Amino acid sequence: MYENEIYSGDRTGDHTAGTFQSGQAGPGAPGNMPGNPEKKKHSGGVGRKLLLCACMGLCFGLFGGLGLYAVQQATGLDYGRSSQETNNVSQAIPTPSPTSDVKLAALDGVRIVSSDVSDMVEEVMPAMVSIVKDYTETSNFWGRTYSEDRQGSGSGIIVAQSDTELILVTNHHVVEGASKLTVTFIDGKTAEAQIKGSDADMDLAVIAIPVESLEEETRNAITVAKLGDSESLRLGEQVVAIGNALGYGQSVSGGWVSALNREVNFSDGSTGSFIQTDAAINPGNSGGALMNMNGEVIGINSSKIGGEYVDGIGFAIPISAARPIIENLMTKETRFKVAEGETGYMGISLQTVTEEFSRLYGVPVGVLVLETEIGSAADNAGMLGGDVIVRFEGEKITSYEDLQDVMQYYGPGSEVTMVVNRLINGKYTDVELSMTLGKRP
Repeated sequence: MYENEIYSGDRTGDHTAGTFQSGQAGPGAPGNMPGNPEKKKHSGGVGRKLLLCACMGLCFGLFGGLGLYAVQQATGLDYGRSSQETNNVSQAIPTPSPTSDVKLAALDGVRIVSSDVSDMVEEVMPAMVSIVKDYTETSNFWGRTYSEDRQGSGSGIIVAQSDTELILVTNHHVVEGASKLTVTFIDGKTAEAQIKGSDADMDLAVIAIPVESLEEETRNAITVAKLGDSESLRLGEQVVAIGNALGYGQSVSGGWVSALNREVNFSDGSTGSFIQTDAAINPGNSGGALMNMNGEVIGINSSKIGGEYVDGIGFAIPISAARPIIENLMTKETRFKVAEGETGYMGISLQTVTEEFSRLYGVPVGVLVLETEIGSAADNAGMLGGDVIVRFEGEKITSYEDLQDVMQYYGPGSEVTMVVNRLINGKYTDVELSMTLGKRP
């Protein structure tokens, strides 16, 4: 080993234990060994670091102050409040005690929207009903006609009550072709309803239930719905759809007004203007209510509009447009089916005009009158061969089956009004006829 060379030693913590050769000087020992150069270098580095930290602190404080000033100028907030102002703020926001309720106050310029509609739904639900329709479906196969008894589901709204009748509104397609209508109320009790009138173009129908047929418990449980104003609706307004979705019973779905005065085209060429919403409207919801947050009916839901191949799009008939039609249908006499074989008699031979036949020959869809019997009810009313029956007592007629369905409510001597399309000067024109039905020979 060379003289004055330092052997490596063991290090524990910050202390060094080494073995020195002759001529070495230990720490602090006099002799030929120069002072420890590493120790001097370390002391000089600490000083420079302290100076660098002080400079960085000054820079940070300078830039932080400039940033705080810029925020204060942009927002108008004063971070230099006096102690008195701070005390006032503390008094304005009291600290709740462990036993008191904590409530959030609405701030100026802030609009708080609540998604909880349970109170409103609880209030309006007694005015909502479920409807089950019994009907017979017919089909032709290899020249033979088959029939099958089936059921369909829908919804309804109680809109009025007199001393004798409970009046409900629903969709026309809910009651169309029904042999029986069964209504279920909020308490689970049921009653049979009869049709007062319907409007196929607006897809509206009014049905009635004798008050005397209702149990006292049901009469006490139900209420009459409040009708609102759909003209005052705004895009984005919150709405709730209530109805007998899929026939499972009353259910609630929520959404917003997606569009107003939405024009929808139907397969027969007609159009209608409706409220569009993203609230779920499924089969069974038809005839139910679209409600605003005030618990008012602002639309009548219809799952038929728009078809079944869409998602997040539902339509409702605006109540402001439906109200005059509902009021008119309410004034009609409640219809009861006459005994089988005792329906009124017109005295005509007829044929259904299908859509295909209409396209080929330019004849309106409906029931074509081939000829009338001399002296019959149709002949006396001025009906002519070639006329096409398109409406009977306000109901749309598109086939012989439609005419049969509506005729079962009218016996001999009943006075009815019909609309026929008559070819005048090469153009089919609406002609209204009044007829007193005769007795079937």
